[in-house]
Amino acid sequence: AFAVSVNPEGAEDETELPVLQKSGKSRTISKTSRELKEIVFIIQSQSNSFHAKRAEDLKRDILKQAADLGKELPTVLLIHQMDGPEGAWTILPLMRDFSVTYGRNSSWIFFCEEDTRIQVVKLLETLGRFDKSKEWFLGKALYDEESTIIHHYAFAENPTVFKFPDFAAGWALSIPLVNKLAKKLKSEPLKSDFTIDLKHEIALYIWQKGEGPHLTPVPEFCTDDVNSYKVDHCATTFSNFLPLCGEPVKKEDIFVAVKTCQKFHGERIPVVKQTWEREAALIEYYSDYADISIPTIDLGIPNTERGHCGKTFAILERFLNHSSPRTPWLVIVDDDTLISIFRLRKLLSCYDPSEPVFLGERYGYGLGTGGYSYITGGGGMVFSRIAVQKLLASKCRCYSMDAPDDMVLGMCFSGLGIPITHSPLFHQARPMDYPKGYLSHQTPVSFHKHWNIDPVKVYFTWLAPNPEESLNGKKVGYNREDL
Repeated sequence: AFAVSVNPEGAEDETELPVLQKSGKSRTISKTSRELKEIVFIIQSQSNSFHAKRAEDLKRDILKQAADLGKELPTVLLIHQMDGPEGAWTILPLMRDFSVTYGRNSSWIFFCEEDTRIQVVKLLETLGRFDKSKEWFLGKALYDEESTIIHHYAFAENPTVFKFPDFAAGWALSIPLVNKLAKKLKSEPLKSDFTIDLKHEIALYIWQKGEGPHLTPVPEFCTDDVNSYKVDHCATTFSNFLPLCGEPVKKEDIFVAVKTCQKFHGERIPVVKQTWEREAALIEYYSDYADISIPTIDLGIPNTERGHCGKTFAILERFLNHSSPRTPWLVIVDDDTLISIFRLRKLLSCYDPSEPVFLGERYGYGLGTGGYSYITGGGGMVFSRIAVQKLLASKCRCYSMDAPDDMVLGMCFSGLGIPITHSPLFHQARPMDYPKGYLSHQTPVSFHKHWNIDPVKVYFTWLAPNPEESLNGKKVGYNREDL
């Protein structure tokens, strides 16, 4: 490729143009305008107003960098604005559209999250190292150190062998691979089942039991903070902080409902009281037995071994009818959920409680065949009061008392046209169930399950307010590597 410079009138000539990077080093642009136009940027966006704005800001930044370079502008798309199935966020259902629309005139589809930061020149250089006529799956590699329930214990003998992309760093598919995937999807539609960890499931689908490409790790795809000294070589960085959009919401603005049952009163509730209960101003424990020592409230719903739909809807009714109408937020957690209410107060400062908000960790069910997305219950489910009002006004209810409450809620909100809002800071499983590289750029809000761990130690390691956050300045510290 010849080098491009831009004269004051914007015409290209074939001399070299040094570009000043943040590091102060000069680099030479050696990519043509055409090559930038051959990248389709896909931002993995959401329709909630806070997330949509962040995605739009990133789109503007990409287009401004391209314009400043004097390049032809690339295509930048936001997933939540695409026509198509409710499961567009799972990306694979979009492959056929990508192939039809971009299969002839583009070279790469580059995916990123709303908080991924991109240096366009560096990204062009990085993608330029790969032969665009071949099938490439590029990203920052994550892997499981031990087999995990989240990934259905895949590669149990040696889970480290299978690599999957950290979406936060951005990831790319070459057009030949997109075309191949589209062709396969046409002949073999996606199976209708659960979407639990999209980045792992996409990598498995592309791998095709060893017949397709593995993920190729790209060191320039980074999750270090943009201000880190480590990022000179990075084409992407990640804004790895807990968002704060003003003052944290008040403690009294969050009503916390803990689902429990008599058999766990002595085992799990003491953990809540030793850890995060003190962070909550308004908290009630709902059980099948009234125990004044905790105290618990008997909702008159017998405990069920499977789903807890009846109990959850009774909690929603109680929140609407018995809590202060000035309390805008409801959080429902299990008795073995570990949560930082302190961090949740910061996070909720970014959401408008006058909108119907249903927030947590997103899963999907049957999204290839008209299914729905839902917030998985163990990591905590957050509702704005208006979302609860709309839900209960709709008459959508449990099909049985022991139906899975989180899935029924997802089905109900889907029917109402209320999108769920995903945050990767909520976790359905334990810290050791996630790759260390994935958690390293997070400020987590929750984890779930006490299985084979010391939950008090996990709370103080991962979730307790740090000395700057803590009101009393005291902190019990553990090393995350010990867990």
